[in-house]
Amino acid sequence: MKFQQAKWDEALLFERSRAGAIGYSFPAVSKAVQQALPKPTSTLPKDLRRSTPPSLPELSEPEVMQHFVRLSQMNYCVDLGLYPLGSCTMKFNPPMNEEVIKNPQFSLLHPHQDCSTLQGILQIFYELQQWLSEITGMDDFSLQPAAGAQGELAGVLIIRAYHADHGNLESRREIIIPDSAHGTNPASAAMAGFDVVVVPSNEQGQVDLKALESAVSEKTAGLMLTNPNTLGLFEQKIEKIAEIVHKAGGLLYYDGANLNANLGRVRPGDMGFDIIHTNLHKTFATPHGGGGPGAGPVGVKASLAPYLPIPVIVFDGENYSLDIERPKSIGRTHGFLGNAAVLLKAYAYIMRMGWQGLHAVSDHAVLNANYIMKKIQGFKGFSVPYASGVWRKHEVVFSAKQLEQDTGVNARDVAKALLDRGLHAPTFYFPSIVEEALMIEPTETFGKAELDRFIDAFREIAEQAYTNVDIVCKTPQNTAIDRLDEVKAAHPRTMALTWRMFQQSQK
Repeated sequence: MKFQQAKWDEALLFERSRAGAIGYSFPAVSKAVQQALPKPTSTLPKDLRRSTPPSLPELSEPEVMQHFVRLSQMNYCVDLGLYPLGSCTMKFNPPMNEEVIKNPQFSLLHPHQDCSTLQGILQIFYELQQWLSEITGMDDFSLQPAAGAQGELAGVLIIRAYHADHGNLESRREIIIPDSAHGTNPASAAMAGFDVVVVPSNEQGQVDLKALESAVSEKTAGLMLTNPNTLGLFEQKIEKIAEIVHKAGGLLYYDGANLNANLGRVRPGDMGFDIIHTNLHKTFATPHGGGGPGAGPVGVKASLAPYLPIPVIVFDGENYSLDIERPKSIGRTHGFLGNAAVLLKAYAYIMRMGWQGLHAVSDHAVLNANYIMKKIQGFKGFSVPYASGVWRKHEVVFSAKQLEQDTGVNARDVAKALLDRGLHAPTFYFPSIVEEALMIEPTETFGKAELDRFIDAFREIAEQAYTNVDIVCKTPQNTAIDRLDEVKAAHPRTMALTWRMFQQSQK
């Protein structure tokens, strides 16, 4: 498999700057016009104003274009191929959705406009709330949270508000989380002020019911769970899990990161969940990554609707408006309606797909994951832990433990070696309950040829590990950047996130 990524010796824009270089010239204005114009004023407090203009790079327009095109050629993107990050995957993003948001009727809207002038976009977002409710089995939605993790936090804050409203927040201080949960789950629970209680998985990779029954008590505020779980396994006892939590007085929260496996098949609300967040930027195919943009709307059953983040879009039969009069609401989690462009793209995606299309999404996502599982589990050094032989849903977790024991090549090495073959690495070392984990979610948007390219790369790496360990452990060598010192790269004293930080690091 031949691959060579573009590798430019590209300087920073500040380093390429040339005094006097002009990128854009404004039309000349006559003296008469200048005198007629009002003098510029600023309402910014004097202590916040710069005494000198900001030091910005000076370049011509072609130089700026060259810089960013070269950077794009050194990067991997979803338009180049599979992006199989388990539970954080990225689908192909339909260009049609990008065209939708360029329409001036959307792009020129301003959130401070009166609702009477925003009826079109409010109707779209109201319908999106209704569609998400129907897809997930919830009764009401707020579109405000701007990411999955923020949707999580909103969901846990709703749990907190519910118990506070019922006068038992002082005693209900615990959120139960499975040991296979997404890492943001315990963080969200802790940020909301709860103690985290971890329950183990059983040999089938599902929640251990006996452990759950022992964990619940009068202290239980709720349970955070995704179904299928991070191993790609459907929690077959989900109704019993819901019964145990509800009987103890807790609420059931659904992490929507794995919703792609359920579209058109089963709804979290029908499983017994009370609250859900959805990753619109993942499940409904909008661009994301690098910290944003995203959208994590949160939905609830009717009894929890008063606690939703505001504003919620409502319709009285004639007009659409923003409901901000919810005294029990957890408040705002973001400005205005959230990331409106992401919401609009998700709306376009759902409208284009329709119910039958969404049903096909889960069908093909599950098919692709199981195709990869059946192929790769036969390679020497790889295994599928927990419930061996059981079909997975949207994703599969392999263990490279045997490969590491036999050859010294670990999961990280496998991930790096995939980069050298023009493929994005899967998530590795997660979930933590799998040793030398490699977590793969192919989604439905890639066909057999691309999956086979990924599978062939795994086969090649496995064979190479048993014949020439050094080659695998020194990868990547064909990418724009060689293998990084990950500890040094993440260390706060060595990170230079801005030009000013870089200049200070050179002193």
